[in-house]
Amino acid sequence: MKPTEDTSDKNKKHETLLSHLYELRSRLLWVVGSVLVVFIGLFPFANKLYSYLAGPLMAHLPEGSSMVAIDVASPFLTPFKLVFLVSIVLAIPIIFYHAWAFIAPGLYSNEKRLVFPLLVSSSLLFYVGMAFAYFIVFPLMFGFFTRVAPEGVAVMTDIGRYLDFVVKIFIAFGIAFEVPIVTLVLVKLGITTPNQLAGKRPYVIVGAFILGMLLTPPDVVSQILLAIPVWLLFELGLALSRVMVNNKNSNNETDTNREEATKQEPRFAPLTAEEQEMEQDETELLDDPDSAVDDPDTKAP
Repeated sequence: MKPTEDTSDKNKKHETLLSHLYELRSRLLWVVGSVLVVFIGLFPFANKLYSYLAGPLMAHLPEGSSMVAIDVASPFLTPFKLVFLVSIVLAIPIIFYHAWAFIAPGLYSNEKRLVFPLLVSSSLLFYVGMAFAYFIVFPLMFGFFTRVAPEGVAVMTDIGRYLDFVVKIFIAFGIAFEVPIVTLVLVKLGITTPNQLAGKRPYVIVGAFILGMLLTPPDVVSQILLAIPVWLLFELGLALSRVMVNNKNSNNETDTNREEATKQEPRFAPLTAEEQEMEQDETELLDDPDSAVDDPDTKAP
């Protein structure tokens, strides 16, 4: 019997593993297919997308300057690479959805309530970080670069290097804008508290500038423009974590008060003396119904 049971258990585990692998394959196919569909739809507009991406730099180039293509295949490969990256960015909600659908069956209900909002908010914050970089950081940064160029130097940026540069900035600001999510998760898991985080604010500010130094190119402007939003987002996450903790404490106090009230209030009120006598008389009548007939007090007048 034991060898048969062991074999059946192994077969069940093997079937479970295969089912997970099949589901993972189908999810990956959906992700790849979605990226491919977006890529095919955007590829005809590759040159326009690159012109739009290069707009902040082109607006600050001196008259007579333009971007150049150093490599032979850059005029084709650089817009191609841009469209592929844009396709991945636009497909992030689909990617997160399939990742969520794959791991959701193995989560508890409270974990599901926590993970799904985090996926949605993290993707939105990533988009906000990229938009902040494009509309605010790029004009200030490229304007500074073109103004400090030495006299006699023509600013003519290669299109491939420009794409690599802005992609790094986009990724850096997208990751940096996830600071509120990280703060909320740390407090939610009980790793730290809002008061402890508030006490470490000076270290967070220094860490924000170090993060800006590591994630951005080696220039002071982009480092400062990344460090300040990280600090402000930390303050936002700290405020939201305090609200979350206060709501949790108020709910716990309400539940505790209800439990105490339930314990203090008796489930059944005690009977008075008259009610006990009436109940005893009714019990005797039920036990001996003939006594009610013989009793002259119970006869009708």
